[in-house]
Amino acid sequence: MSTRSIGMGSIGYARVSTLEQNADLQHASLTAAGCGRIFTEHGVSGTVSSRPELDKLLDHLRKGDEVVVWKLDRLGRKTRNLLALIDDLEQRGVHFRSVTEGISTTGPMGRAMLTVMSAFAQLERDQLAERTRAGMAAAAEHGRKAGRREITVDHAKVKRAHELKAQGLAPADIGKIIGASRATVYRYLSMGVSEAL
Repeated sequence: MSTRSIGMGSIGYARVSTLEQNADLQHASLTAAGCGRIFTEHGVSGTVSSRPELDKLLDHLRKGDEVVVWKLDRLGRKTRNLLALIDDLEQRGVHFRSVTEGISTTGPMGRAMLTVMSAFAQLERDQLAERTRAGMAAAAEHGRKAGRREITVDHAKVKRAHELKAQGLAPADIGKIIGASRATVYRYLSMGVSEAL
């Protein structure tokens, strides 16, 4: 466990999706933004479920800290997952700031922007559900079985994740109980996140 003193600290998170890229630009921006420590993910896509440095960052955070990213897409590519993560940070008393977009959860404009993003996330979910239904209907029409079943808000693990969250459990603990990675837990919790913001 970290022995750093209690109080607000700006902690950066950087990510490059290929090993050939470097994070120098992100590091320079995060350092200029006041980050004393930066967790850097190398060669990891924003859509994969396993991000070791993000997990380390989440374990490191304390109430009053601030997570800073160069751009929103460094933290996550899918809007609904990003919103679920930011919502969890806020519930833990941790602030969030994106340098490039100028979004900060400490101000009303930042919260307003997140509300707009939440609306787009809901639209994204609705479109995905519509495409899935259309694909299943087309497959049934041609006598084929549809592909992998989409995980919905009615899935047992999703419901269980929400129940455990309501009981005050952290995503890491929820993951251990339901047998899912932390990123998957965030995805489950993001189903319906627009109503929580």
